[in-house]
Amino acid sequence: MTEPLTKEDLVAYLVSGCKPKENWRIGTEHEKFGFEVDTLRPIKYDQIRDILNGLAERFDWDKIVEENNVIGLKQGKQSISLEPGGQFELSGAPLETLHQTCAEVNSHLYQVKAVGEEMGIGFLGIGFQPKWALSDIPIMPKGRYEIMRNYMPKVGSLGLDMMFRTCTVQVNLDFSSEQDMISKFRTGLALQPIATAIFANSPFKEGKPNGYLSLRSHIWTDTDNNRSGMLPFVFDDSFGFERYVDYALDVPMYFVYRNKKYIDCTGMSFRDFMVGKLPQAPGELPTLNDWENHLTTIFPEVRLKRYLEMRGADGGPWRRLCALPAFWVGLLYDEESLQSISDMTSDWTNEEREMLRRKVPVTGLKTPFRDGYVRDLAEEILQLSKNGLERRGYKEVGFLREVDAVISSGVTPAERLLNLYESKWQRSVDPVFQELLY
Repeated sequence: MTEPLTKEDLVAYLVSGCKPKENWRIGTEHEKFGFEVDTLRPIKYDQIRDILNGLAERFDWDKIVEENNVIGLKQGKQSISLEPGGQFELSGAPLETLHQTCAEVNSHLYQVKAVGEEMGIGFLGIGFQPKWALSDIPIMPKGRYEIMRNYMPKVGSLGLDMMFRTCTVQVNLDFSSEQDMISKFRTGLALQPIATAIFANSPFKEGKPNGYLSLRSHIWTDTDNNRSGMLPFVFDDSFGFERYVDYALDVPMYFVYRNKKYIDCTGMSFRDFMVGKLPQAPGELPTLNDWENHLTTIFPEVRLKRYLEMRGADGGPWRRLCALPAFWVGLLYDEESLQSISDMTSDWTNEEREMLRRKVPVTGLKTPFRDGYVRDLAEEILQLSKNGLERRGYKEVGFLREVDAVISSGVTPAERLLNLYESKWQRSVDPVFQELLY
């Protein structure tokens, strides 16, 4: 038996993420909805299994299997996984430049398309399922999702929508030290609603406008407030790795994985687990693997693991999948831009950050802030991101063209879709499946 884990071990796990700047990488993750081209219906597990098998055979991926079901693929440092409603997720490898990131996205979309097209299956880049009800969405055969599915309705009214009907794109970024982590974490949280506005792309639900520009973002406000939100404590002077560990220890658990089975531990405390007092697994003590798993069940707008995840953007078409990492890399991987943003946001209050978090999903770039609008902030921030990318010296600024177009027009992707719905599409959401097809 190894020694039981101490809180110091949990802190050290996070600290081990610190890397010198030359080792910083960019990791992109994005989800998309598969659908039958003829009926627009969501694809079921057996169709997804066939796609996974097709990708494995044709493009040399290794299969990930749970209880005899193929539930994902791996190739080098990339993986493909399934979200609860069959949303297809690529978790990219840690890459050095945005050119590599965008090439990886394109290669993945090419492969998925090649296999899907032969089966009459398309993939949609949008933040919320535009047409089908919760009861129309198939359920994936993954143990951890069954546990979450039973627990969600106990802790919020929108958790099942989050699981089964949303898609996101996020970027994972490194830090060099505790201080660097803190300033990136704070900047990321403060600016997350700005990214939500720029990338807002979930205006439809069950065939009609839903009253939001980013319904996906709004859904997180009533999914499970024990494990989501804007983490005001990150702005406290005492914040650091240890404070995040304290927070994570108090987030109720979902499960423990033992003997290839997920044991339901919903609502239990990781602190109890540390002393072998989990009622569902008496005497069991956590490993670092359990801690790593637990950290993935926390869903704030910015999440800390051994890197930081920016989690505020809706899924979208491929150009936006390349634009989101570019936006954040320009801001967080350049000292000058990071400093400017830190200065710009340092006097924002918790109430102001919370107000942006709540209002942006409804009003996007038109959300009032102080004596202007979110669009004014976005213009300033975009300039800082461009400057940061320029100084990196990899000719990456072109990846911000999509963001530039949104901010200069003041029209979010969601508003563009709503305009099409009211005019060219004659109040039908069906054409969105063609419009946002990969």
